[in-house]
Amino acid sequence: MSKAVRPLVPETDIVLIGAGIMSATLGIMLKELNPNFTIQIFERLDKPGLESSDAWNNAGTGHSAFCELNYTPPQADGTVDVTKALKICESFELSKEFWSHLVENKYLSDPSAFISRVPHMSFVWGDENVNFLRTRQKQLQTSALFSEMAFSDDPLQIGKWAPLVMEGRAKEPVAATRMEMGTDVNFGELTRSIFRQLEKMPGVVVHYDVETLDIDPHQKGGWDVIVRNLLNEEKKHCRAAQFVFLGAGGATLNLLKKAEIEERKGYGGFPVSGLWLKCNNEEQIQKHFAKVYGKARVGSPPMSVPHIDTRHINGKKELLFGPFAGFSTKFLKEGSRFDLAKSIKPDNFLPMISAGIHNLPLTKYLIDQVRLSHEDRMNALREYVPRAQSEEWELKEAGQRVQVIKKDHGMHGVLEFGTEAVVSADGSVAALLGASPGASTAAAIMFGILPRCFKKECNTPAWKNKMKEMAPSFGMSLATDAAALQASRQRTTKALNL
Repeated sequence: MSKAVRPLVPETDIVLIGAGIMSATLGIMLKELNPNFTIQIFERLDKPGLESSDAWNNAGTGHSAFCELNYTPPQADGTVDVTKALKICESFELSKEFWSHLVENKYLSDPSAFISRVPHMSFVWGDENVNFLRTRQKQLQTSALFSEMAFSDDPLQIGKWAPLVMEGRAKEPVAATRMEMGTDVNFGELTRSIFRQLEKMPGVVVHYDVETLDIDPHQKGGWDVIVRNLLNEEKKHCRAAQFVFLGAGGATLNLLKKAEIEERKGYGGFPVSGLWLKCNNEEQIQKHFAKVYGKARVGSPPMSVPHIDTRHINGKKELLFGPFAGFSTKFLKEGSRFDLAKSIKPDNFLPMISAGIHNLPLTKYLIDQVRLSHEDRMNALREYVPRAQSEEWELKEAGQRVQVIKKDHGMHGVLEFGTEAVVSADGSVAALLGASPGASTAAAIMFGILPRCFKKECNTPAWKNKMKEMAPSFGMSLATDAAALQASRQRTTKALNL
């Protein structure tokens, strides 16, 4: 990971653009499936995992649907829709299986460097919300995935689980759920650990300080990837004979628009930056040990779900609250203020205008967020930590997110709050757009992309067996198979030292 200019190989089997958790996951999967693959990876920064995957920039740190209330929306009939929660939880279990495989095969040496146990909680107040949380817990517990979820509406019990949340709170109906087996994941460290392994593998070359400019069809087949070395401004071409993956976070959208595939049309993006309140009082940091998620305020978008969050970053326990939204026209934290303007094309102009018109509450929310003062943010924090002191918390900038706008019927645009894979008809190009749950479900996303991009190979016994070796629950439903879930969790708990 030095500043030396690495020679670019003019032709390779596979090109991965972006050195985040997605490219890391896909790259090491492909080398496991076929050790003879040649792979080149291009990253515009000087190290891997510095943008959306970095711990300070990543808001999820282990989305498993244990505590995120936006994954379980209430229904008009009083029930709770748990479909998305089950899917995300299964996907996170698959990620843990894949990471366990990497640990067991000595690709990752110290799991405690990137994953640790931190209980996941949901916390609400008010009679209506208490009833919702009780119903949610009962419905989730019908699946083995959530059988260990505890519920309490006893302030004393909740105070034992999360002292800061209950100290100084006015007397009112409250409730909380708790999953003891929750985790905190440092995706920046995980990404860098995987890249350290990838760089040791034959046939893999990682280029840092290299920006991808364009992707064109190659006259011999495959794709011509045009890049510029930011250290010497030299432009070069690399032919990807078989496959190109666009996993460059917010930069993916503009690269996708340049790829000459029909599937790129109609996609747009809206950038949203994140802000945290970071606690500087060590006593308070040590007193709290949980990820406590609440309900987004009425009219707020799903990405605004507030949480008071124990994190482990660079070997230190931290305490964060947020997220608060900011606005920038950049698609990456280290991007250009012209990113948004450059993303607008004839095929997505009307869908983006349509999405803007139909999401005026989001626009108002962002304007209101940008105008917040420090004390405004502290008042939002005090809904979760009543005795929080203004001087003990500082504002810290998180990463950039690009929410996907896609063409619906006609020229209507729909704002998507999720992660979406765009794959060309022939499977030679795949791009990953969107944000949450993102990194937490990276393994599941890649297992979904592989059969679409390597159809012939994925139907061979060798690849099928290897994928089952990497993630034994692949193709199964852990939500309904309690025995398989128990076996999976016993294995991953041991392998990951949880």
